Amino acid sequence: MKKIFSCGHVIGGSFLVSGTSIGAGMLALPIATGVGGFVPALLIYTVSWLVMTMTGILLAEASTALAGESNIISLANTYLGKKGKAFTWVVYLFLFYLLMVSYISAGGELWQGLFSFLSPQSAISLFTVFFALFVYWGTKAVDRINFLLVIGLIISYLFFVFLGFQHIDPSLLKVVRWSQSIFSFPIVLISFGYQGIVPTLTHYLNNDLQKVKKSIILGTTLTFVIYILWELLILGIVPLEGPGGLLHADALGQTAVEPLKNYTRAPLVYTVGRYFSFCAVTTSFLGVSLALYDFLSDGLKIVKKGTRKLFLAFLTFAPPLMISMLYPHLFIIALRYAGSIGGTLLLIFLPVAISYFGRYKSEQWKIRPALFGGKISLYFLLIFVVFIVVVELFSLFYL
Repeated sequence: MKKIFSCGHVIGGSFLVSGTSIGAGMLALPIATGVGGFVPALLIYTVSWLVMTMTGILLAEASTALAGESNIISLANTYLGKKGKAFTWVVYLFLFYLLMVSYISAGGELWQGLFSFLSPQSAISLFTVFFALFVYWGTKAVDRINFLLVIGLIISYLFFVFLGFQHIDPSLLKVVRWSQSIFSFPIVLISFGYQGIVPTLTHYLNNDLQKVKKSIILGTTLTFVIYILWELLILGIVPLEGPGGLLHADALGQTAVEPLKNYTRAPLVYTVGRYFSFCAVTTSFLGVSLALYDFLSDGLKIVKKGTRKLFLAFLTFAPPLMISMLYPHLFIIALRYAGSIGGTLLLIFLPVAISYFGRYKSEQWKIRPALFGGKISLYFLLIFVVFIVVVELFSLFYL
């Protein structure tokens, strides 16, 4: 009985990891990876899965060594000092504001699809204000609406997979462009992002590092499988080039679901895909905005009461809303920058830095490493960070 209960905790933890990862970023994956083709995308997904699993385990080590309740800021402060804490603050805000810009842009586009008489700016405003109210009302309100959206997300995804397989054209999966595929890394990486909840997961599992490690591996593997199925469906249905293809959708800043209406004779596939998109974008928007709302409240010591609560909501939603209204089609672009800069620094570089200084410089670190490879693994991850930054700089200045 004890083993069953323990296993249940691990499975619950893995669902927390995969649930945090899977969201609106999934809608950008086929657009970002399509130019390279399905086979290169498999390699990109595999490397991203490996890297993001490793960094999650590194954070689990740090959280276990620190013990008690912790968060990324407290880990950075403990092992990297005040400069590390300040760095984390800047990167955290950069990443989360970019993610909100991305989700607001996609949400506005979906909202406009429901109400075609709305302008892009009006649709973006209505989407943001409507769901921002749930964040303002508190975690309980977010939890209730999010529960309904997650149910819709699961049902629509399963239904979409069931309907979509009969429309796959195997010839579309033969595209192979290795040199183009590497530029999809930033978006794929950010779509595996879950590391922010690792300290919470560690506390939930009573600082049992082996259980946390198992939860992370199971959770990221589940995410990997779901993404591969999604990639297979979209790339097998929608051609890369031509009017309404993936490249055209990328140029318009659309999600991967929009091109479906041009290449399936079954309107139900597109409708289910749109519903899935709405649930994915909204759950991601709610989760990220609530995390940012709480982060600002805690970091700036602003009490969630009265006019202070309104000011906190303004700080959370006004900046990304204004950017999205000025540039309504930033879904793919914002996600790419979030992954290449914010995601790479916060979700890969920071765990490596915390682990290195914790393992080899701190006297508080008195646990055995859970990640294989010692310093070699850390050096591999640092080289990977440099690789992603170089890829992004090359894409900015030479493509």
